[in-house]
Amino acid sequence: MKVFAGRRALLLLALLAWRGAVAQQSSEREGARAALKELDPQDLAGWKTIRSAVFTLDGSWIAYQLVPNEGDGEVVARATTSTRELRFPIGEPSASAGGAGPAQSGPVQLSGDGRWLAFTVYPSAAEARRARGQRRQLFNSVALVDLATGEKREFERVSRFMFAGEKPAWLIMQRYADAPSGTQGQQGPQSGDLLLLDLRSGAVTTLGNVSEFALHSEGAWLAWTVQTRDLVGSGVYVRDLRGDAIKVLDSDSQLYRRLAWSDSGLALSVLRGRPDSARSDTVYVILGFRNLSAAGGPVSVRIAANDSLGFPRGMRISPERAPRWAGDESAIFFGVAPVRSELEARGQRPDVRPAAGVPGAMQATGRAAGSEDSLPTLVLWHSKEPRLQSQQQVEEARDRSFTFLVAYRLRERRFVQLATPEVKDVTVVPGDRYAIGFDRRQYELRDNIDGGQRRDVYAIDARTGERRLVVREQRYPPTPSPDGSKFLYYRDGEYWIYDFVTGSARPITRGVPTSFVNTEDDHNVEKPPTPVIGWSADAGSVLLSDNWDIWKVPVVGEGGAVNITGNGRSERLRYRGRVVYDPRERGIDLSKPQYFTVYGERTKKEGIVRLLPGRQAVERLLWDDARYVVRRARDAEVFLYTRETVSEFPDYWVADRSFARPRRLTEANPQQKEYKWSSGARLLDYVSSKGDSLQAALYLPADYQPGRRYPTVVYIYEKLSQNLHAYSVPNETRAFNPSVYTSRGYAVLQPDIVYKVNDPGMSAVWCVVPAVEAAIAAGVADPQRIGLHGHSWGGYQTAFLATQTGKLFRAAVAGAALTDMVSMYSSVYWNTGGANQPIFESSQGRFSGDFLENFDAYIRNSPAFHADKVQIPLLLLHNERDGAVDFNQGITFFNTLRALGKDVVLLQYVGENHGLAQPRNQKDYTARMREFFDHFLKDAPAPEWWTKGVPRLEMESHLRARQKQQEKKVSM
Repeated sequence: MKVFAGRRALLLLALLAWRGAVAQQSSEREGARAALKELDPQDLAGWKTIRSAVFTLDGSWIAYQLVPNEGDGEVVARATTSTRELRFPIGEPSASAGGAGPAQSGPVQLSGDGRWLAFTVYPSAAEARRARGQRRQLFNSVALVDLATGEKREFERVSRFMFAGEKPAWLIMQRYADAPSGTQGQQGPQSGDLLLLDLRSGAVTTLGNVSEFALHSEGAWLAWTVQTRDLVGSGVYVRDLRGDAIKVLDSDSQLYRRLAWSDSGLALSVLRGRPDSARSDTVYVILGFRNLSAAGGPVSVRIAANDSLGFPRGMRISPERAPRWAGDESAIFFGVAPVRSELEARGQRPDVRPAAGVPGAMQATGRAAGSEDSLPTLVLWHSKEPRLQSQQQVEEARDRSFTFLVAYRLRERRFVQLATPEVKDVTVVPGDRYAIGFDRRQYELRDNIDGGQRRDVYAIDARTGERRLVVREQRYPPTPSPDGSKFLYYRDGEYWIYDFVTGSARPITRGVPTSFVNTEDDHNVEKPPTPVIGWSADAGSVLLSDNWDIWKVPVVGEGGAVNITGNGRSERLRYRGRVVYDPRERGIDLSKPQYFTVYGERTKKEGIVRLLPGRQAVERLLWDDARYVVRRARDAEVFLYTRETVSEFPDYWVADRSFARPRRLTEANPQQKEYKWSSGARLLDYVSSKGDSLQAALYLPADYQPGRRYPTVVYIYEKLSQNLHAYSVPNETRAFNPSVYTSRGYAVLQPDIVYKVNDPGMSAVWCVVPAVEAAIAAGVADPQRIGLHGHSWGGYQTAFLATQTGKLFRAAVAGAALTDMVSMYSSVYWNTGGANQPIFESSQGRFSGDFLENFDAYIRNSPAFHADKVQIPLLLLHNERDGAVDFNQGITFFNTLRALGKDVVLLQYVGENHGLAQPRNQKDYTARMREFFDHFLKDAPAPEWWTKGVPRLEMESHLRARQKQQEKKVSM
């Protein structure tokens, strides 16, 4: 008994010690959590993003810009097979430039062989501020780095640069022009020095007064045009970069423009223009050169408007389109435009130009110098014009530069007009033997009302210009085969093939045991198509998606369609796209492994699969509760990808073909460990009031504890549950940022909304209310502290929900909201100039017809006509230059609510469009939204601007006081 008692005592002591350790660990965790900071505005400027990521052809190096929200960034080059890393300051990039991919062009470039890095260096943030104050122009530079040694050279005032070929011996750089060039009133391309840096010796060769340059696709030949101020010495030149000899292809006191290499072969084309002082115009001819490396010298051809019969009457060779050699060098394609009238040629044409930055402001008769001041300022709107005057104004530059496509057949010495006033839009298909043309004339007026986008499709013989009607009233553009012998098009729920050679068309998906109608598209469009993945390289089949699986459908020969992914529909997986890693490919080579991205419709998992040739079952390589963007190196099975979750920044990883042992390459924001973040994301399943099975992403607050309820902000815009694994980079310029709100103790709910035709507003009610109820039932959302926010279409949904849901929400913020669907239907979308009618009948509006046909539906779904039912405080954002949702939509809703005695404030940022573009305004809106929700959802003191407003005479002092308060916080 004593032994047993002793053992029990020991066990008791051990248990007490264990409990003490657990308590201590728990206390330490609580202490560590307590030590973490909430994300406040002063913390956000240094949060970084990865931009312009590129990698070598074998995937051995990756390079990218690492840029903070505010301030100077750096370029990072990282070896993927070791820990070697190089970092260089680059100043403050003015804008993001492109996404990841093989190094071709852009602000960061890697040579294909992995030996060199070149990148743009910008002025620093401090230099930019000083220059703005002094109204002084600044210029970028370019830096070159030897990746083996890390040695860097920098070249000032460089506007454009590129490596010559995949294994380059040269870096080509063009410097900024000292001054505009041109003569006799003709403003030509800017001319600056061209620097040729020999990567072997380090020597630099300078070519002066270069207006354009072009590298042949293989990088061995360089062509450039020279243009001097007086045009003396102007011409077009080429150099074989494997030697030193420069060839003068043409030289004259004329303008040279639109230099272009052929896609295949060593052929070059350019426009040469002779200024005509009598007409204040420039007359262009086309120069073509081929066999540049021949011992006897290049063969040249000159094409002028009067050289041969068949040149389109009343037309001139246009400088707005670069001439292009056909692949077999049998023809040159170029553009023609109508001969200018004397008034236009002399620069006296009456213009209709928009007042700068003022959507909706029609400015008539923009005069040239010396024009009469007595001309009326008329804009004449006619009901029979296919496009509104406002749309013509927005598209004026496009209209002026439009060209009709023409081919010059060298052997026959004749012109073939491919585009005509009837069939204006013409595209030559691969192989240059045929073309596809569109005639929209009889549909354009109606299309600009109901959004139909109809056209008659023609097959055109590029050798003769003969055209054949293929299909009428086609809504969706065709997809030509890689050999140019056929094209794929969609009609009435089926995919069809047209054969240029036989002139026949036939359906290819009839009888396939699936549907290629996109039933996931809930817009008011009849039988929209599912996506085309692409043509096979041999043009014998096409890959089509049925929104779940990918099908290989033959277009020639025997055999039926094959489901090559197999399990998509049965396992609720969406095979969404193909990883394209060779930009040179012409069609999908099915003899090689194919990689597809995959998405779990109900689980929100993502990943990538591999399909081996001849197989009908995919091999899963990546699959997790995360968002992935995967790319493959062109010349090796090396994969670079980003992995992203609600709390994991999309850093880069590298893996081999097995993905078994991936390695992390980047860590953009190590400081995140110091801050409170979301405790994770949950996927909520719920059923709409109309029986639709939907989902919502619920982001948990930092320090989340089961059993506690939290203030919750609901953010809405159509379907959003697919963003379950989205990482939100904290910043001050995105008004509602989930990362900032979860850090500060909020839960964030992003539900799905699906739509019923003629009830876009009620659809939001039917979907959002059950989602909120699901978040409450999950034990997370505090039913007394739920806010609502959306912008644009989400702003409309927010405003409408505020009129229909009583006090379900405590407060709401509606940005740029549509409020009166009747007046909105016939107003103008000033950013494009078109009417809003197509948006209502074929896009987001989801109405079947206009408000005269569906008056009750338009009224039923308009917040303005239910304003008396609003029972919660509303914060509205609307700007007077909003070119998407007219300012009148916001101000009339505000006035209605004000007259009804509702609690409402309208924020208007003068000069801003549909979204806020100026950082100072973005930050102010972000701060006021945060103060608004903190007051109503967290019982923080009400800001005075909300309770009392700000008189106009006190606004400047109010803004300065807030600015000083913010500066004080940042300095602490």
